Amino acid sequence: MRTADVITTATRNAFRSRLRTTLTALSLFVGAFTLTLTTALGAGVNDYVTKQVETLSTGDVLLVTPAASTDTTDGPNEYDPDGRQQSGQANPLGSGTLLNDDDLDATRAIAGVDRVEPVRQISVDWIAGDADAAADGRYELDVNPTSSIGRSDLVAGAQLDQEAGDLQILLPEDYVDALGFADAEDAVGATVTLGYTDAALEEQTVEAEVVGVARTSLLAAGSGVNQALTDEIADAQAVPGQPNAYAVAVAYLEGSGADGAVTTADVDAVKADLADADLAGQTVEDQLGVIQTVITGIIGVLSAFAVVALIAASFGIVNTLLMSVQERTREIGLMKAMGMSNGRVFGLFSLEAVVIGLLGSAIGALAAIGVGTAISAGAASTVLADLPGLTLLLFEPATVITVIVVIMVIAFLSSVLPARRAARQDPIESLRYE
Repeated sequence: MRTADVITTATRNAFRSRLRTTLTALSLFVGAFTLTLTTALGAGVNDYVTKQVETLSTGDVLLVTPAASTDTTDGPNEYDPDGRQQSGQANPLGSGTLLNDDDLDATRAIAGVDRVEPVRQISVDWIAGDADAAADGRYELDVNPTSSIGRSDLVAGAQLDQEAGDLQILLPEDYVDALGFADAEDAVGATVTLGYTDAALEEQTVEAEVVGVARTSLLAAGSGVNQALTDEIADAQAVPGQPNAYAVAVAYLEGSGADGAVTTADVDAVKADLADADLAGQTVEDQLGVIQTVITGIIGVLSAFAVVALIAASFGIVNTLLMSVQERTREIGLMKAMGMSNGRVFGLFSLEAVVIGLLGSAIGALAAIGVGTAISAGAASTVLADLPGLTLLLFEPATVITVIVVIMVIAFLSSVLPARRAARQDPIESLRYE
């Protein structure tokens, strides 16, 4: 029997008992459906995070924080009036220990660091479209303390100029209509008024120029302001006599690559020097890598359920083929009596399992793509409408094909025992089988 005949016969034999084949394929369907969805979820979220890194990161900045403490001595540490302060509240940007001016000076002295700017958290009470806005024309505004770190995903306008002396703001996209602008382009170049409370608990206002309008992002929520505007408000809100302390500082690096580009070697060298100064440096990619690690862990747990379903399905394949071997004992004996080799018999039954695996995995993957596409589209227009660019379930052809191939391999491995039993049968004894 030629190879093509073996394949044709195996395909036909796989559907001899349609009910049994259907039930076995359905068990593979569940695993393929779940595994395709979980891999698509991981691909979609990781793709969004990667795009945000490319959008937000300029590649030439490091987030500087105090190094994690490795003190193993018993008891509390002695108080050092000239040492670092401890944060009184949870801080998402750094550790519980705060940087001081000495830390900033040490960072500035490191070779490869162009300048260092501390991230100073400010509180803005409201924003209005013009200086004469009435109370009902004011809107609450959150300021993103990390807006000086990198770039924003712009709808219109330009990025913040952190070295400029004029006061600049990046307006969130959903504030355009509220502040009376016709569109994002109309807002660029306009002046807005910010209201805040100073250290004396008195209301103050400051005007800033809108240099750009930014899309809402999972990784960069709130409005962005440049260093000059941050310093203006932070100085007014600073408590007199209180020593300077910062949760994190931004170190802008000098590059040694072509056209002054910052290379990986430059970043690593500065990180090493920071470590020597009891400081830690992280790129935006480093911080977002933690998010991707968590996402990968969650997807791994979800995928484990699909693997369990596939393992259960593999026992179904073993059972299906063992029953098929028993039912076709005389047929096997006849084929071997006519000269069919053990290898051909083995291949015939193995291919039957592969056909069942292809059937169940292909239908499961296609069903997952259909259902997942609908879910992704629905989520994009409802709960994820504030996160443009996020495809919740991203079906990559290579990943889908990999899932199908993996399930076919599992089906093949499940067929080894039944196919081997069929191949080893004695033709004389098989022909006598009743």
